[in-house]
Amino acid sequence: MAPKVLVSDKLSETAVQIFRDRGIDVDFLPDVGKDKEKLAEIIGQYDGLAIRSATKVTPTILDKADRLKVIGRAGIGTDNIDKDAASARGVIVMNTPFGNMITTAEHAIAMMFACARQIPEASASTHAGKWEKSRFMGTELTGKTLGVIGAGNIGGIVCDRARGLKMKVVAYDPFLGEDRAKEMQVEKAELDDLLARADFITLHVPLTDQTRNILSRENLEKTRKGVRIINCARGGLVDEAALADMLKSGHVAGAAFDVFSAEPAKENPLFDLPNVVCTPHLGAATTEAQENVALQVAEQMSNYLLDGAVENALNMPSMTAEEARVMGPWVALAGHLGSFIGQMTDEPIQAINILYDGSVAEMNLPALNSSTIAGIMKKVNPDVNMVSAPVIAAERGIRISTTNQAKSGAFEGYIKVTVVTSKRERSIGGTVFSDGKPRFIQIKGINIDAEIGRHMLYTTNEDVPGIIGTLGQTMGENGVNIANFTLGRKDAGGEAIALLYVDEPVPAEARAKLAETGLFTQIKPLEFEVAA
Repeated sequence: MAPKVLVSDKLSETAVQIFRDRGIDVDFLPDVGKDKEKLAEIIGQYDGLAIRSATKVTPTILDKADRLKVIGRAGIGTDNIDKDAASARGVIVMNTPFGNMITTAEHAIAMMFACARQIPEASASTHAGKWEKSRFMGTELTGKTLGVIGAGNIGGIVCDRARGLKMKVVAYDPFLGEDRAKEMQVEKAELDDLLARADFITLHVPLTDQTRNILSRENLEKTRKGVRIINCARGGLVDEAALADMLKSGHVAGAAFDVFSAEPAKENPLFDLPNVVCTPHLGAATTEAQENVALQVAEQMSNYLLDGAVENALNMPSMTAEEARVMGPWVALAGHLGSFIGQMTDEPIQAINILYDGSVAEMNLPALNSSTIAGIMKKVNPDVNMVSAPVIAAERGIRISTTNQAKSGAFEGYIKVTVVTSKRERSIGGTVFSDGKPRFIQIKGINIDAEIGRHMLYTTNEDVPGIIGTLGQTMGENGVNIANFTLGRKDAGGEAIALLYVDEPVPAEARAKLAETGLFTQIKPLEFEVAA
C-alpha cells in the first residue's frame, strides 16, 4: 500500500504534485488545518502530514494519529508542533531550514534600512499630502557596528550582507568558533560586549529556554544609547514591554519587528510607537521562498516515506537517501542486536554501551544508536521506534555510551552491544556480510555465525553430546521446521549456546519437552522484525 499524506495548509500545486509523482497518495485540504476537530477526525488515515504555520499539531491531534510517521513543516519555525509529544509518539518532525534563508536575511536587512531611515512613517506622511522633509532625519549604516545574535544559517547571510554595506560586524553565538568567525570576517564577542558596542542589534536564534528573553529588560539596559533593535527571528526573544519603555525614554532610538511574542499580533506594546517598524511575520514571504520550502518539504517527506532517508529532522538523527541505502543493513543489524538483548533481559536496564568497530565506525552513529535503543526498548513498549526510543530511555534514566574504533579483527566492521543491570552485563555482537544480510557473530563472548530470522530459539547448556539431536528431534516431533542451526562454545565441556532459526514460533509444548530433558540451562523463544 502506498503511503498517504495530508496537506493541511496552503502548499503549492507543484509541491503536491511531487508527492503524486513519487507514488504517494495525497489529500490536499488546505483549510482543514484551521479546523482542529476535523483534523483530529481524519488524521488517523495518514502516514505523513505536510503543514505551514496554520496547522497546530497538539497532543490531542497526535493521540488520534495512529499511522502518522512524519510531520513536514514548510518553513523553519516549528512552534506550532508539540515536538515532545511527537517524539513520544515516534513521529519524526522535519522542517526546511534552507529554503527561506536568503529571503529572511534580506528582510532583516530591509527592516534595518527602514528603521534607520524611518521609511514607513515617512511614506505614510507623504501619502497624506505632507512634506515633512526635516522631520525624518535618519542615520547611515556605513561604518556602524552591527551586533548579530546568532550566526548560523540566516545570521551568517546577514553578516555577509552587512559587511557588503561596510558595517563592522560583531557576532555572539556560543557555537561560533574562532576559525569560523575569521572565515566569516566577523568579530566573535560575548553578549555583554556586543550589547555595549552595537549601533544596531539583529537577532537570528530559535526560541528555546536558553534564548527566551535574551534581550531582557536587564540586557536592554546594557545597550548603548541610540541603539536600534531588529527582530526577524522569533517572538519571545525580546521583552517587548521593556523595549517599549526604552523606546519611549529615548534610550533605544528605534526598532523593527517582524515577529511577536503572541501571533497573530492584534495588540502589542510596540504598536503605535513612532520609531517602530512592524510587519506581520513576512520574513519568508516571497514567492521564491514559499515555493522553495514547499518543494523541499515534499521531497523530504517522500524520501523518508519511500526510502527511509531522514533530512532536517528535529527529533531524530538525519540520514540521507544515500546513507539510508548503504546503512540499511547496519540499521537493521543494530535493531536486531538491541532486540536480542531486550528480549533476554528481565530486570531494569541501567546502561547501554555500544561499540562500533571498523567500517561501521565511520557511519552515521546517532542513527545506529537510535535503532539499537529502539530494539532494546521494544520489549517494554512494542510501539517504540527510532524517534521515541531515546525519549523512553531518557525517561527511565538509562545511560547511553558509545565507542568507535579502527578495524580490530577479522570483520571489516561490527557492532557490539552491552547492557548493564543491577545483576549482570549481557553482550551481543553482529556484522553485515557482503550479501547484505545481518549476522550475529558473538553472544556472551562465544563466537557464532547465526543468520537472523523472524522466529528463533536460543538455548544455553553444558557442552555435552546429544544437544543437536535433542533439539532436532523435539522440533520435528512438534512440527517445527529448522531453517538454520548455529552452535557455539567457549571451551570443550564448558558453556555452550545454540540458536535455531525456525519457520514458525516454537510452541510452549516443545519448550517444555526440552526443559524436561535437564540438558538446558536456558530456553528462550525470540522474535525479530525481518523484512520479507
